[in-house]
Amino acid sequence: MGVPLRKNVQFQLLWFGGAVSQLGTQLTTYAMPLLIFAVTGSFFWAGVIAGVRATTLLLAQMPAGVWVDRWDRGKVLVWSQTTQAAAVAAMAANVVTGLDSIPLFLALAAVDGVCTAFAGPARSTAVKAVVPPEQLRTAFAQEEARGHVAWLAGPSLGALLYGFGRAVPFVADAVSFLVAAVCAWFAEIPARTEQRPRRRMRQDLREAWGWLWHQRGMRNVVAIFLTLNLLGVASMIPVVALVKERGGPDWLVGLVLTGVGVGGVLGALISPKVTARHDRIVVAVLVVFGVCNLAMALPFGAWWPFVPLMVTAVATPLLNVSVSAVFTAMVPDDLMGRMDAILTVASRALTPLAPVLGAFAADVVGGAVALMTFGALILLTALVAAFTDLRTPQRLS
Repeated sequence: MGVPLRKNVQFQLLWFGGAVSQLGTQLTTYAMPLLIFAVTGSFFWAGVIAGVRATTLLLAQMPAGVWVDRWDRGKVLVWSQTTQAAAVAAMAANVVTGLDSIPLFLALAAVDGVCTAFAGPARSTAVKAVVPPEQLRTAFAQEEARGHVAWLAGPSLGALLYGFGRAVPFVADAVSFLVAAVCAWFAEIPARTEQRPRRRMRQDLREAWGWLWHQRGMRNVVAIFLTLNLLGVASMIPVVALVKERGGPDWLVGLVLTGVGVGGVLGALISPKVTARHDRIVVAVLVVFGVCNLAMALPFGAWWPFVPLMVTAVATPLLNVSVSAVFTAMVPDDLMGRMDAILTVASRALTPLAPVLGAFAADVVGGAVALMTFGALILLTALVAAFTDLRTPQRLS
């Protein structure tokens, strides 16, 4: 019997560093709009900065996946997080000096987006390298938990630190990335023993896409995730609209949305104990998502969406952990970086359209009808998934 995951020093170092850096990212995610509004009197540039980061991340994702498969994954993780620390420290300096240069914020956001594109695949390959296949489900459950805890604590802590000084959240975020880089360094992620032949990037990507195309079950799961990400993210603005339509104050909107974090933590705790096949979990979670969307429209008051939103969030880690464990186990080691990038891009390709879709629906038909519509579409997706082959071969690399 192998070493228990809690005693796996390499993984726990990776996890701790990731938890700290994710919390730091949440601090600046909520502090940035406050800062930009204070400087410019508008939230417009905050949206542009976030858009620049998201765009550079998307554009760099696939090239980063190729290079992660070519280079030392541990060093990629260390240097990408070190660069992020330097970029956020430069943001802090931009604030402390009173320069508050928007072009500089835009440039540094682009740097952060590119580094995130490298850190994601590098982290996935590092986890696969240090965690045995039979412990992957538990490892991904622990990974899932840190994200939801950061989501819960980040907004309020970020606002608190911003109150101490405009630059404080950025300094804290820079320190968090530095901690993550040090943890990744001491984790000593093993380098690959076999060197892949150098080829054109197009050939490397074609190999990865070809491998995915021949995995019908995985291909179908990615299509399901693409639909679910679009409809799930689109549902968030109608939730806000519904609370406001029922007379809820702004603080209640925030409280309702914390249901995502509360449910996510609970789901992460129970997900390692769920042993059902991932294809059955996919269908079950889709049903839960659809029913909860419909339930939010019930006339129980402005506070009510908190409950179905929390139930939805409990189901989310069950889906993410189950599918991530299966995918990581079956993807060959020399394809992990590229497949992580490809699966991320393919499953989230429509997500940038989701807020527009959700806002449009909320404006035209109102929050309740929009949620019912999205819920019905998610249930239709569950019906399609029930009659679709989502199984994958349990082939370990």
